[in-house]
Amino acid sequence: MSTPFKVCVYCGSRPGSDPAFMHGARQVGTAIGRRSWQLVYGGGRVGLMGALADAALAAGAEVTGVIPESLMRREVGHNGLTRLQVVHTMHERKRLMAEHCDAFIALPGGIGTFEELFEVWSWRHLGYHDRPIGLLDVGGYFQPLLAMVRHAVEAELVTTQQLQMVTLRETPDALLDEVAALAVRRTSPEDLRRI
Repeated sequence: MSTPFKVCVYCGSRPGSDPAFMHGARQVGTAIGRRSWQLVYGGGRVGLMGALADAALAAGAEVTGVIPESLMRREVGHNGLTRLQVVHTMHERKRLMAEHCDAFIALPGGIGTFEELFEVWSWRHLGYHDRPIGLLDVGGYFQPLLAMVRHAVEAELVTTQQLQMVTLRETPDALLDEVAALAVRRTSPEDLRRI
C-alpha cells in the first residue's frame, strides 16, 4: 500500500475581509480529502486554518496539526484532528510541518503565512528540499507579493529561477494537480533537520 501524499498548507488564523478566502480554504480542504491525501497544517481551529481543517476532515482526510504550547494555552488549538502535536517553539512547529509533507501550499494569510512561505522558499533555493511550493491566488491576493518579488528580480537581488520555484494557480484543483505533478519526493526529513 502506497503512502498517502501529504500537503502542508499555510494560511491565516483570521477569516479575512473577503468571503472568498474562507470559501477557498474549505475548497482546498475538501479537495485534499477527495484525493485521499493527508493535510499537515498549523493546528488551529480558528479563521482560515479552522475552515481548512474542518473541510478536510469532513471529506475523509487525515489531518495533522502542529501547534506550540503558547497557542494551545490561548485555546486556539483544534482538538478534533486525527493528530495534534503540541511542541515547545515555533521553530519546532515549522520544522515538523516541513518534515512531514511532500509539498507546500499557501492560502491567503498574514505575516505568519508570509514568513512560513518565504522560509520554505529560501530552504528550497538553498537545497534543503526540492518539494513544490504553490500559492492559491484567491481574488488576486498574492499579486502584490509577487510584484515585489518581480521587482527584486529586476533589481538583480532575486533570480528568475528563484521566482519560478513557486507555482501560482487560481483554483484549488489546478493548484493541487500541479504540486502533485511536480513532487519528486527525493528530499528526506534528515535534510530539513540540518537547517
